[in-house]
Amino acid sequence: MARKPTPPGTPQTTGVGHVVDLVRAAIPPLHPAGIPFVLAPLGVAAIGRKSKLIRRTALVSAAACATFFRHPHRVPPNRLGVAVAPADGEVALVDSAVPPAELNMGDAPVPRVSIFLSVLDVHVQRSPVGGTVRQVEHRAGQFLSADLPDASEKNERNSMLLETTDGHEVAVVQIAGLLARRIVCDAKAGDMLPIGDTYGLIRFGSRVDTYFPAGTKLLVERGQRTIGAETVIAQLP
Repeated sequence: MARKPTPPGTPQTTGVGHVVDLVRAAIPPLHPAGIPFVLAPLGVAAIGRKSKLIRRTALVSAAACATFFRHPHRVPPNRLGVAVAPADGEVALVDSAVPPAELNMGDAPVPRVSIFLSVLDVHVQRSPVGGTVRQVEHRAGQFLSADLPDASEKNERNSMLLETTDGHEVAVVQIAGLLARRIVCDAKAGDMLPIGDTYGLIRFGSRVDTYFPAGTKLLVERGQRTIGAETVIAQLP
């Protein structure tokens, strides 16, 4: 009996295709901000290919940068009224603190979760809640180690205020660290950000603070590891 032809557009699964899919799933894509940092050492490797030392050093550098700027796919939870971790890392603080003055959220302490990112963590930042960006403010400052409590107030930072569809205000703050010299924030006032959506990046080594409205129940503990866009860190009022 003759085999029926495969209709156009029908995906075909082959041994090679399956391997390619597995590789794509295992190796996360690169954040656009990292492209120059990967291409530069690759160019050096190409120019200095006759020197084994130069070639190997450049290739190792390119691989390290590709690892740092990785941008893995994440699937946020579909639970209502929750906030997810804005970054991968370790929970450094679970407390109450006054939000950044530049966001004009008042001077009363509110629930806060601080996440410290080492140079080995994924460094993209993701929206902790779905909502409208009401304000984005950058403030110059020092470059203390990001795991110090004073880093929230003294270090260079970029603060973003989000308003959820329920009217809750949530602030997420990118804080530069000891090695960080560049904060990238692609969001601007008026943007709509889905929960878990990537909006920024800090290089290299940093911290992200999230401030919640009063009455929020914090669901993480100090020392806990978080996965950006997937770990639930709070239940909003």
